[in-house]
Amino acid sequence: MAAGVLAACSTSDGRTSTRKEDPVETITYGPDPAQRAELTRPAGGSRGVVVILHGGFWRAQYDLGLGRPLATSLVAAGWTAYNVEYRRVGNGGGWPATFDDVSAAIDRLATIEGIDTTKVITLGHSAGGHLAVWAAGRGTQSGPAWAHPAVRITAAVSQAGVLDLGAATRLDLGDGAVQALMGGAVDDRYALADPTTQLPLSVPVRCVHGSSDDIVPLSQSADYVERARRAGADAELTEVDGDHLVVIDPDSAAWARTLTILATL
Repeated sequence: MAAGVLAACSTSDGRTSTRKEDPVETITYGPDPAQRAELTRPAGGSRGVVVILHGGFWRAQYDLGLGRPLATSLVAAGWTAYNVEYRRVGNGGGWPATFDDVSAAIDRLATIEGIDTTKVITLGHSAGGHLAVWAAGRGTQSGPAWAHPAVRITAAVSQAGVLDLGAATRLDLGDGAVQALMGGAVDDRYALADPTTQLPLSVPVRCVHGSSDDIVPLSQSADYVERARRAGADAELTEVDGDHLVVIDPDSAAWARTLTILATL
């Protein structure tokens, strides 16, 4: 994080956040060091909240630093950026901790002073794309605590997301990344973790994917959109030039397209 003066700020639920003069706030949503998010508000009125969920195949060596350039761009475009960290495989994450964390981080927005949760859009890259679309469908499931969200997602944007865990397992994406996330072979738990089992969603899903992506194949987005539309959901695919990382390059045409998509949601 950038250097700045820190000040403790109390919140309505008794927890504290750290307000920085730069003006990034560190929001905690649990006791683990990974259970935090960076909140940045625009100088003027906000267009809504964009929840950034970073990628890295759910592994601990990748962190929210991947989302910071996007947060800067989003704030400049008038959005409130909420860049979420979560426990990952290798630092206490995996099933169900990673899912619990993403849900808790989003619900934490309801307790932050001055945050309007009327419009909350999840935006995620790769593994974060999976989590972004999954989070939009939390309310479609029954049983887990996160099936009754305090903050509802109004739209989701997946950037080269892993949206079909079954297909990703068969393709062995990320050298067994899905199996590591879920802690084993495909079983009944996958139905709670896979965005394809949540269809149809009641909110729009937009997929942005590079045509030459050789890490997460374009089929992950294309097949999801096709299945979603068949189920009666609002889903669209935007295919852009470039590889797996072009969609998170804030200087790329792919990111410019993403900003345009966000403005329409």
